[in-house]
Amino acid sequence: MTEDWEIGDAKGASWLASVPMLEGVSEDTLQHLEAIATPVDTSPGQVLVQPGAPGAGLFVVQEGTVEVERPGQNSIELGPGQAFGELALLTDAGIRSARVRAKTGGRCWAIPRADFVDLIHREPSVAVHLLAVLAQRLADTLP
Repeated sequence: MTEDWEIGDAKGASWLASVPMLEGVSEDTLQHLEAIATPVDTSPGQVLVQPGAPGAGLFVVQEGTVEVERPGQNSIELGPGQAFGELALLTDAGIRSARVRAKTGGRCWAIPRADFVDLIHREPSVAVHLLAVLAQRLADTLP
């Protein structure tokens, strides 16, 4: 990618380093992710993920807000530095479990499934951080 990823004063791989799920990942791996990630510019109301669809990748929000709508659950909002789509990447069926739509205009970065799986093998700390994210989301669904 020739574009810089910016949040505040951070650019490129340094921005990715600020994503909690990628905390502690090597600079080489961050540069690899920067090279393979695809920007997705969003507009309010745009559906990014549909429940029941195959999960082709993980999304990281750079700008704006997205809303995760889960059947029978309260919706949750995610903003810069947060990710969605990880659950479908970690199950054998790889099926999306929620609808995600842009609440505001913004930008997300899509990381393909195969590259994310490779990332977990190369950098096991990502799996540990991902477990924390999943555990918090599970806790948020409990009464």
